[in-house]
Amino acid sequence: MIPRIALTLGDPAGIGPEIVTRLLADPANRRRADILLIASDSALQAGAKAAGLAPIQPGDGLQMMNWDGRSASLPPAETSAANGRHMLDSLTLGAWLVERGLADALCFAPLNKSALRLGGMAEEDELRWFAQLLRHSGPCGEFNVLGPLWTARVTSHVPLSAVSGLLTAHGVAEAIRMLTEALRAAGTPRPRIGVCGLNPHNGDNGNYGDEESRVITPGMALAHELGYAAQGPYPADTIFVRARKGQFDGIVTMYHDQGQIATKLLGFDIGVTVEGGLPIPITTPAHGTAYDIVGQGTAQATAMGHAFELACRMGLSRRMGSAAIWDDLAATATH
Repeated sequence: MIPRIALTLGDPAGIGPEIVTRLLADPANRRRADILLIASDSALQAGAKAAGLAPIQPGDGLQMMNWDGRSASLPPAETSAANGRHMLDSLTLGAWLVERGLADALCFAPLNKSALRLGGMAEEDELRWFAQLLRHSGPCGEFNVLGPLWTARVTSHVPLSAVSGLLTAHGVAEAIRMLTEALRAAGTPRPRIGVCGLNPHNGDNGNYGDEESRVITPGMALAHELGYAAQGPYPADTIFVRARKGQFDGIVTMYHDQGQIATKLLGFDIGVTVEGGLPIPITTPAHGTAYDIVGQGTAQATAMGHAFELACRMGLSRRMGSAAIWDDLAATATH
C-alpha cells in the first residue's frame, strides 16, 4: 500500500518549480506514492530548465493537472496578486482532494505571504487560512520538523510584546496534545515531549518572571491529566542541547523564534513545516521562496524531499486508519 499525495508548486514565482522538478526527477519518489501534481505547466518546465533537467511528463505514478489557465502571467521573482491567487486556488484544490479521500495528504513548495495577502488571504498566515477553508474551529499550530526532532509553539505569528499575555495553561496543554498526536501519526508511538520556559533561566524562581509557575507548569499538569505527558519546563537556552543529545522527540516552545532560531541553525536547508491540528495532513519545506536565486539552478530540494517523505508517512497512516475503520464496519455488518 502506498499513499496518494496532492502536490503543488507553492509560489510559482519562487524556487518551488525548480525544487519540485528535482523531487519528481528522482524515480524513488515516484515509487513512494501516487502523485497528483497541481501546477502551472509553464512554471514547472521553467523550473526543469533552471535545474538542467528534462521536462516533467506524467506517468510512472505521476498525474498532472495544468493550472496555467487559473491566473494571468506569473513572472519569476515578483510578488503579485496573480501568483497569490494562483497559490490559494491550487491549495484549495489540493485540500479538497484530501478532504474527500481522493488523496491522503497535501504537500506544497514554499509560499510567499505577501503574495497570498494580495491574492485575497485575510488570515494571519496560511495555517489559519487552511483552518478556515477546512471549517476547522479547534486548536491548530505549526510544527517544525528537523529529522527526528519536532517542535510546536503555543503562540505563533504575533508581536513578541504580546506573547506573555497570550499564554494560557489550556494553550500549553493543547500544544503538548497536538504535538504528541502528530508524532504518533508520523510513526512515534510514545513521544518524549519537552517544554520550554519563557523567561531567562526559567524565571529564576520568579526573579525574572513567573509564567513558568503560573501558566506553563499548570498547563503541563492539565496535559498529563488528559493523557499527554511532558517534561520540563526547561530553560530555552539549554533544552535544544538536551534534544540534540536525543532526550526528546518533540519540544513545545512558547513563541515563534524560540524554536525557529534553534531549528534553523541546526538545519536550515532540511527542515519541514507541518500544519498541525488540522483534519488532514499538510507539509511544506520550512524555508522560503528564495526570490534572489530563482532561475539560477542552485536551489536545493533537500527540505522539499523531507516534506514529501513526511507527507507520505502521514498520508499512509491516515489511509491505514481509514482502512481499519472500514474493516471494523464491515465486521460489524456481518454479525
